[in-house]
Amino acid sequence: MTAAIVLASTSPYRQQVLEKLKLPFTTYSPEVDETPLENESPYELVLRLAKLKAAAGAAQHPDSIIIGSDQVAVINGSIIGKPHTREKAIEQLCMASGQAITFYTGLALHNSSSGQIEAIVEPFTVHFRTLTHQQICRYIDIEQPLYCAGSFKSEGLGIALFEKLEGKDPNTLIGLPLISLIDLLHLQGINVL
Repeated sequence: MTAAIVLASTSPYRQQVLEKLKLPFTTYSPEVDETPLENESPYELVLRLAKLKAAAGAAQHPDSIIIGSDQVAVINGSIIGKPHTREKAIEQLCMASGQAITFYTGLALHNSSSGQIEAIVEPFTVHFRTLTHQQICRYIDIEQPLYCAGSFKSEGLGIALFEKLEGKDPNTLIGLPLISLIDLLHLQGINVL
């Protein structure tokens, strides 16, 4: 019998990415405190949170493979999150203009039967074009990326903001690195194909 797959996220973006693998899965909200610890690096933060999210549902989801993921964006050494307001989105994209932003995505698989957990952190770097204030405002008004780290949606018009993308898997930018996920699933005996 194959273990059930559970995504520890209610993010519609992560769900859409996972649907690409054509595997049945359910979701749950992991209810994890995402506050960074003192002196915790972005890498350490996303690794810890991905593991916590994956492990949080083990009791409710026996005989399951639980996928946890967390992501932060870093510009000039500072973590930037979801803007939540138009003004903050404008500020974030002005800061990103002409710069490179690195996204760190933590990915963890928790086998609730064995207690085994596998986890990785995958970086992905976005090089922004030099943008005018008018371009930034127009983009934000069209796409409304107020609940996206970095204030853009790469799967939409946000691609127009970039000069170059660097990373192993473009799905990483949306919050779920599928290439690495396929590898981790394989370690748990799940062959996507």
